[in-house]
Amino acid sequence: MRKVIYLDIAESLRRKITSGEYGAGQVLPSEASLGALHGASRVTIRKALEVLRSEGLVASRQGFGWMVAAEPFPQSLDALVSIERQLAASGRTSEREIIDFAFVVSPAEVAPVLGPRVLEVSRVDLADGRPFARVTVWCREDLGADLSRAQVAESSFHDLLPVGPFRATQTIGAEPMSEADADLLQVPPGSAALVVRRTTFGEGERAILMSEHRFPGHLTEFVVELSKAKADDAGAGSGLRLVGGG
Repeated sequence: MRKVIYLDIAESLRRKITSGEYGAGQVLPSEASLGALHGASRVTIRKALEVLRSEGLVASRQGFGWMVAAEPFPQSLDALVSIERQLAASGRTSEREIIDFAFVVSPAEVAPVLGPRVLEVSRVDLADGRPFARVTVWCREDLGADLSRAQVAESSFHDLLPVGPFRATQTIGAEPMSEADADLLQVPPGSAALVVRRTTFGEGERAILMSEHRFPGHLTEFVVELSKAKADDAGAGSGLRLVGGG
C-alpha cells in the first residue's frame, strides 16, 4: 500500500495536540519549520494541516500562521474586575510571573496622573498554564510603599490597595507585537496585539493605578452589553475615537 506522507504528518501533529505538547491557542511552528522537521515540502505540510483544520484541531490567521484551535477568552467591559476573577468565573486557572518589581521615576505619560515616582510592576499572566497577557502596572508611590514582590505575585492590586478601586477609564487599540512581548507570549513578532490602557481611580476621584495590558489578538475578545439607557447616559469621553491622520 502506498504511504500517504501528509496523513502521517497529520497524525504526528494530532498526537502532539491531543497530548498537550501543543496547547490550546499555541502557535505552531511555521510551515517551513515543519517541512524541515518532517523532510516534506510546504505543499505536503499544508495538506496535513488542512486535514487537522477539517477536524477542528487547528486554525490559521493572518499574521499568526497556524495555531491549535482555542476559543478566545471573553472579557467583560461592563464591570471593574480583575483578569484573575474573570478567568476564575470561566473555570480557568490563573497565575502570574513577575518580571520586574521596582520603584522608578514615572514614565512621561504616568507622571501627570500618579506623581513623579511610582511602583512599577511588570508581569506575564497565564491562563491554564499558558501565557495570556503581558501587563505593566504603575501604582502611586504612597500606596505601593508597603507592598512586596510576593504580594503582587499572589493578589491583584484591586485586592491589595485599601482605597478602591472605585472606577476606571480605559482605551483599547491594536498594535503589532514587539519581539520582546512576542517571545514572552509565544506568538510571532509583529502579530496583532490588543492593547488595553487603564487608569483606575479610588474614592475621592484620585487616581491610584495606571496599567497597560497586551493580549495576543487571537486569544482575546472584549464583550460589552449595550443599551439605550447607557447611550443616553454616555459621556463625551466614551465610545469610538479615531486615531491617526488620513
